[in-house]
Amino acid sequence: MASTPAFPPSLALSLVFAAAVLLQWLLRVWLVSRQVRHVAGHRASVPAVFARRISLAAHQKAADYTLAKARVSLIDMTLSTAVLLCWTLLGGLDALNLWLYERLGAGMVQQLALLGGFALISGLIELPLSLYQTFVLEQRYGFNQMTLRLWLGDLLKSTLLGAAIGLPIAALILWLMGSTGGLWWLWAWASWTVFNLLLMWIFPSFIAPMFNKFEPLADESLKSRVSGLMQRCGFAAKGLFVMDGSRRSAHANAYFTGFGHSKRVVFFDTLLRQLSPEEVEAVLAHELGHFKHRHIARRMALMFGISLLGFALLGWLSQQLWFYAGLGVAPMLNEALRVSADNNAAALLLFMLAVPVFSFFVTPLMSALSRRDEFQADAYAMQQADGAHLASALLKLYEDNASTLTPDPLYVSFYYSHPPAVDRLARMPAPAGSL
Repeated sequence: MASTPAFPPSLALSLVFAAAVLLQWLLRVWLVSRQVRHVAGHRASVPAVFARRISLAAHQKAADYTLAKARVSLIDMTLSTAVLLCWTLLGGLDALNLWLYERLGAGMVQQLALLGGFALISGLIELPLSLYQTFVLEQRYGFNQMTLRLWLGDLLKSTLLGAAIGLPIAALILWLMGSTGGLWWLWAWASWTVFNLLLMWIFPSFIAPMFNKFEPLADESLKSRVSGLMQRCGFAAKGLFVMDGSRRSAHANAYFTGFGHSKRVVFFDTLLRQLSPEEVEAVLAHELGHFKHRHIARRMALMFGISLLGFALLGWLSQQLWFYAGLGVAPMLNEALRVSADNNAAALLLFMLAVPVFSFFVTPLMSALSRRDEFQADAYAMQQADGAHLASALLKLYEDNASTLTPDPLYVSFYYSHPPAVDRLARMPAPAGSL
């Protein structure tokens, strides 16, 4: 009796990957379509809970802005899906790899050139949509403050900075892959972890000032109020700074940055213009709530734990012929007909391309955990500051950032890292003047 031929694992991977890519695209399109229908269906009137604070014009602007971004996202996700398939199953990465190999030969230079070439081509593909989002979409709704010269300057600086930081760590990981044996992935993970911690430490003092101006908070009254809050919360920072966010966008924000003793509190200048001192205090209390509940530390631990599993998985996959063949790359073999170390850069890129396709399906879980953390931070803020001022600040930020007040519930459960306004405000005292 004739035996049934084995199903090639490379073909199985190709089919599973193609199915996952298609399913991901269909799910994303369906979710965005739901969001569009829901927001458009509630555009005509302000929800009753917001009727006394949000004008119809502001509500409709937020709806129109959300719909415009959704339409752009449909183009973006379709383009990114097509590009992903071109890089993998249609052989784009394989063609680039062979072209560089023929000109540069085997070795570290060829592998770094593959990483750099991939990044450059991907960036050029994304460039037109990025320009449209900044100078058409954001401009149309009054948020863009950038000139073309500033945009080009940012692009040049970020490209050079990315090369200066990215190429050395890439070279180190490639060297570890080829020189430290079967446990290279553990050494690579340790190096990547140290690199990320170092980057968090140097970012506020050396990298961020390359793009924005940071000045010490000059408002003594606000400074005293914020310092008192931080003292009550047991939080120490290196300084309070105001960032010229209005140079690029009208959106407002505040954040903590840095690591250890390098932590800074940064306010966008747009935030200080829009909120009263009491509201700024309440917003900062929310951010302090994340530290009080150790949300940042837990997220870092989760990120490093997941990355350890990822490096271990890559360590195994990088030695499997079917991993390369199943994702459209013909691997180079050594004399023993095993995967050569000359495939290491290709393995990194294939892994970075494939993992997001499958990890996308756990997005709802990560979003739910993030929303839980936001509720906890809100609760902490109401213990340390006036809850009515926090509610008032949120309403102003939702209005000024043109955030829709009527998102689709399923879209929220899948994507939203912050709870919708109506859910957050339901747990807070009514803002002054809302009754």
